[in-house]
Amino acid sequence: MARILIVGGGYIGMYAARRLERRLNASAHRLTLVNPENFMLYQPFLPEVASGLIDPRAVVVPLRRVLRRTELVVGEVESIDAQAKRASVRLAGGDPRALEYDVVIVGAGSWSRTLAIPGLADHGVGFKDLAEAIWLRNRVLSQLDRAAELADDAAKRAALTFVFVGAGFAGIEALGELEDLARTATVSIPTLERSDQRWVMVEAAPRILPELEPDLAAYAADRLRERAIEIRTATRLERIEDGVVHLSDGESFAAETLVWTAGVRASPLAAGSGLPVDDRGRIRVDRALRVVGVDGAWAAGDIAAVPDDHTSQGTSPPTAQHALRQARVLADNVAASLQGGRLRPFRYENKGMLCSLGHYRGVANPLGIKVRGFPAWFLHRTYHLLYMPTFTRKARIALDWTIALLFPRDLAQLGSLEHPRDAFRRAAGGDD
Repeated sequence: MARILIVGGGYIGMYAARRLERRLNASAHRLTLVNPENFMLYQPFLPEVASGLIDPRAVVVPLRRVLRRTELVVGEVESIDAQAKRASVRLAGGDPRALEYDVVIVGAGSWSRTLAIPGLADHGVGFKDLAEAIWLRNRVLSQLDRAAELADDAAKRAALTFVFVGAGFAGIEALGELEDLARTATVSIPTLERSDQRWVMVEAAPRILPELEPDLAAYAADRLRERAIEIRTATRLERIEDGVVHLSDGESFAAETLVWTAGVRASPLAAGSGLPVDDRGRIRVDRALRVVGVDGAWAAGDIAAVPDDHTSQGTSPPTAQHALRQARVLADNVAASLQGGRLRPFRYENKGMLCSLGHYRGVANPLGIKVRGFPAWFLHRTYHLLYMPTFTRKARIALDWTIALLFPRDLAQLGSLEHPRDAFRRAAGGDD
């Protein structure tokens, strides 16, 4: 019996496990998946979770529900010993556990790519997981509530200044949706106007959305500027000091919210485990997605440098579109290697990119066709709904969208849920 260990329950881990369950005989092989959460997060919908258009539970897929033959271990793989074929796991409760394997699939994904910018770690927040998306929704609404009670104009301006760093798809979509949320919420607060808010996008490159054609990126920038969103290209964040953001163009201003969306980096698991990595810390794999020089090891997704002739950098970009296809090829090759079949190389040409700008606008270039405005926004939603795992999740998201069209947006601020024991502590301490 082959023991197959899958590290990570994202696109690579979950989709590879589902495919292996269909390809492999249950009595001949044992599948184990290790993930820090008991669910898979569909990240493309995070901006709409942050803006309150989609319920957070609708964008997570319970792994035990979709993986019927795979043992789920909720924990984090801290290291992989490729020689001994053993993984060290820290379980959710903190206890250690060692897992032996015959075949390992590494799909641990990526972390936010941060820089050594003074004050960033203390004042910034990322936009890569569910907790960050929910926190940002609560943050925007709580800042509006707080600013409504402030008499000092400078303090109000700082409270309502929101800075995003990194104008790729994640940053632009998050900014667009959250500005929509704030605009809607402001209507119900008599003491605030949209002009009290300041939304700033900071990008080091010469333009936003470098993955798209220049004219599509320019269209996106124009639509955002129409909503009074400032776009600072060819500009870097230099430091955050005493609540003041300092930019490389010389401007400084007070801002209480800073969102970092300036790219991702491979999980440090690979380098920390002594696996072969490139200069960006990604696992070196061949075209069949086997880890170079390591017997029984496979990798794909953000943590792997997957050879790709269709890109200028020679490796696949860290997109869901590529990860879904890599997971299928990887699972088929693992099954073939165990059953004496023939391996096939990963080949995939990008079919286009989609970006929602919020406010019923978007940009896209499916199959090289440039699409702008409402059609691109609608295409973005339709594509990701199609690829959302399970019919139940698809139905819940479609229902949330329908409710959003028929009824006012929910503006409840639930930040107090982040501190559930505060009320009990006050009661236990005898406070009236």
